[in-house]
Amino acid sequence: MNPLSVILMASPDGEGSPVTSIVFLVLIFAVFWLFMIRPQVKKQKAQQKFKEAIGKGDKIVTIGGVHGKIIEVQDTTFIIEGEGGHRQKIEKTAVSMESSQQFLADKEKK
Repeated sequence: MNPLSVILMASPDGEGSPVTSIVFLVLIFAVFWLFMIRPQVKKQKAQQKFKEAIGKGDKIVTIGGVHGKIIEVQDTTFIIEGEGGHRQKIEKTAVSMESSQQFLADKEKK
């Protein structure tokens, strides 16, 4: 009999081996990290990179759905110009990467 299979087999009294429990917990953590944590971290990095890359003249959409063109960039805020020439000061954190990219893609299709 293979030594590893002896270690992983259940004991005669019906309880599992401690090694089996540890391996199972490690597998659960690995799957959790692979499907939950890793994609979220990648999304946050992409969002941060997007916010650092946008500048004057770019068209954006805020999380609240406001469309505008950036006319001034400050440390933590943008001044955007919306429909009709209205200007608003917004936080950089309020810019939606997904909506802005979708907005630009829709404009290019037309």
